[in-house]
Amino acid sequence: MEVQPRTHTPPSVLYYSPAPNAPSCTGRSPAPMSLPRTLLFFVPMIALVVGVHVYLYRRLVRDLALSRRWRLAGAAAIAILGALVPGSFWILRLLRPDVAAPFAWASYVWIGLTMYLALFFGVTDAIRAVAFRVRGTGDPTRRAVLARGTAGVVGLLAGGVGAAGAAHALGRVPTKHVRVPIARLPAALRGLRIVQLTDVHIGPTIDRDFVRRLVEQTNALRPDVIALTGDLIDGTVAQLEDYVAPLADLRAEHGVFFVTGNHEYYWGAEEWLAHLSTLGIRALRNERATIFHRGALLDIAGVHDWSSARTRTNHRPDLARALAGRDPTRPVILLAHQPRAIDEAADRGVSLQLSGHTHGGQLFPWTYLVRLQQPYVSGLHDHRGTKIYVSMGTGYWGPPMRLGTTAEVTLIELV
Repeated sequence: MEVQPRTHTPPSVLYYSPAPNAPSCTGRSPAPMSLPRTLLFFVPMIALVVGVHVYLYRRLVRDLALSRRWRLAGAAAIAILGALVPGSFWILRLLRPDVAAPFAWASYVWIGLTMYLALFFGVTDAIRAVAFRVRGTGDPTRRAVLARGTAGVVGLLAGGVGAAGAAHALGRVPTKHVRVPIARLPAALRGLRIVQLTDVHIGPTIDRDFVRRLVEQTNALRPDVIALTGDLIDGTVAQLEDYVAPLADLRAEHGVFFVTGNHEYYWGAEEWLAHLSTLGIRALRNERATIFHRGALLDIAGVHDWSSARTRTNHRPDLARALAGRDPTRPVILLAHQPRAIDEAADRGVSLQLSGHTHGGQLFPWTYLVRLQQPYVSGLHDHRGTKIYVSMGTGYWGPPMRLGTTAEVTLIELV
């Protein structure tokens, strides 16, 4: 069943085809979370935040044997910063991005510093525990001096790591050129260029100027196809309409394609899908488009994010629907936000899957935790004959920092 092309469709896109007789997958806008779901999310998060900040109070204030005035000031500062972490979730929903930006920057920078303060204090506590077991606890004065020295060193280390991570994350996003070998690729498709942008997370700390520069950088690569593989935004359409406006200037010979990530479902996926279409961006909702490139045909399929089935929409990923009725002799590229879609992609003979979601771990050593959830964290891999490329992301989420990872505008070249 062929469906007429939507608006902004280049003439090289022959058709846009959901599976024959497939059910509609338009979805509803997410309703506000119920009280049980809200508690399920916030209670563990608040418990973690409180626990970490109590630990930091002990190491940064109580153990230093400070005067009462300094102890009260330190306790107040840690309490305010700790309250800002969960509070920022509500602030970002209630205020315009430009108004919420100072709160977001303060909260996210503190989250990044907190992660490294807790990590470094944990390491020093382990060392001290071994030392005290061997030598004894020592007198109180010696313990206070040691605590002050440790706090100073840990503070400098965490601050230095945070500053280095911020400089790395907030600089110009480099272009990464990746050549992907595709078996039995028609000669006409060799050299086809796809620019992948993913996990941009446009919001209070990633604004219109960043988006404008990103569009200019992408267009300069002269792509044949642009693929946006989810987590494009962190805010509602009403909040971010001006921030995303430069995306309308993206240019590719065969068009700009988009699939949802998990963050779209936090901020109204249906509204975003509708709005992006007004910018000339085609959403692939468990669908595929077929492009005509130099006399050869190539399928581009896209599925909803893996997490969409758990949201209050009728979205769910359905690769069978996206691929139904296609010519199996043609290569097919799948856009799927999360790498764990790769098992089904390989089962169904997908040539190449483009994914994001992981940010490459964003901040070392949490990179290793991502491996517990996803089969691949970054880079190009072969999975039972299907290639998969996982981008480390074009922006960042939360702390404006990267350590051991690099943001990227990815230029995929088929060979």
